[in-house]
Amino acid sequence: MDGDGIFRIVLADDHSLIRHGIKNLIKKQGNLQVVGEVSDGEELLDFLKTGPVDMIILDISMRKINGVEVAGRVKKEYPQVKILMLTMHDSQQIFYNAMMAGADGYLLKDDSGDELLIAIGKVQNGRKYISPSLTEGVTDDLFRMYRGGKKNLHQKLSRREKEVLQLVVDGNTSREMADKLGLSPRTIDHHRSSLLKKLNKKNSVDLVNFAVRSGYIKSR
Repeated sequence: MDGDGIFRIVLADDHSLIRHGIKNLIKKQGNLQVVGEVSDGEELLDFLKTGPVDMIILDISMRKINGVEVAGRVKKEYPQVKILMLTMHDSQQIFYNAMMAGADGYLLKDDSGDELLIAIGKVQNGRKYISPSLTEGVTDDLFRMYRGGKKNLHQKLSRREKEVLQLVVDGNTSREMADKLGLSPRTIDHHRSSLLKKLNKKNSVDLVNFAVRSGYIKSR
């Protein structure tokens, strides 16, 4: 935000009509200003080098670099910049991926113009925003994960199991984990089986999703 209290927004969407509609909504708000428009992730990263930006309204499905990857790169280089995802994707998994990448809000293109302004206001004030279309499912999912063991994970898992869990999340094979931890692949497989049993998961994919989405293990 500049000295005059103007909140500077960049629109990143490969559809010019979408950008035009958002710009028309925003320009009616005295404290919001669209300072740039880009059509893909590479253009966005280039634009951010040219001057200060407070928020990016970012589409997920874009050419060259998808919005989730762009969000992660932006947050690493410009952690102070707020990111509001605006997308047609109502998948909870895509939502989780976006939020893990650093998004501050997630709005669907089917939501109203008024909802867009609500989302901008919440994110502008340092809060997280989730589209009303996703809120109930996400809340239920997070509650199940918490009730299913997040608050007791430290008590449930041994130090070695925590190490193995992080390596699983990082995408290592059993052989790679064995080499890194100085153990046999059979011992690694034993720890993986123990993790699945303790966390009540069916396979490694479920294990990774739970560990990352619950906030216990970070995807790197």
